[in-house]
Amino acid sequence: MSRAFVKEDSGADTLPERPVSTNRNLVTRRGLAQIDAELARQREALSAAGARGDRDAVAAASRELRYWSARRSSAEPVDPPAEGEAITFGMAVTLEDAKGGQRRFRIVGEDEADPAQGRIGWVSPVARALLGKWIGDEVALPAGSVEIVAVDPHPEEA
Repeated sequence: MSRAFVKEDSGADTLPERPVSTNRNLVTRRGLAQIDAELARQREALSAAGARGDRDAVAAASRELRYWSARRSSAEPVDPPAEGEAITFGMAVTLEDAKGGQRRFRIVGEDEADPAQGRIGWVSPVARALLGKWIGDEVALPAGSVEIVAVDPHPEEA
């Protein structure tokens, strides 16, 4: 069997780049610390992969380093105001539905968003609907109408 058209390469060169958001890279202080930790983790992974001679792992760690380096260089740390009249980036918001069920979200940067943990990215539809609103306002969300019942402007611990 001829090997003329068989690629000997491991495929590491074809690893696609992670897309970098075109939105402003707003981050909380906690989010900035997470980016720094991820950069350190990927540098360590790159070093270990290089020492093992693992080309695929080197390519993967290099790609992650490029992504996180881009996110770190464009990061805009934002602290929520101590007090305010409107919901802004970094604040935690408690919503109540018509049945009395409550859900709390903190509006954070895209890379630190984790809806299961109550952190939603500032560019998400829910966050966009909440920005500029205040306690007592009704907000129409995809899951139904909710009322804003509490706002916590204090930053989340890292």
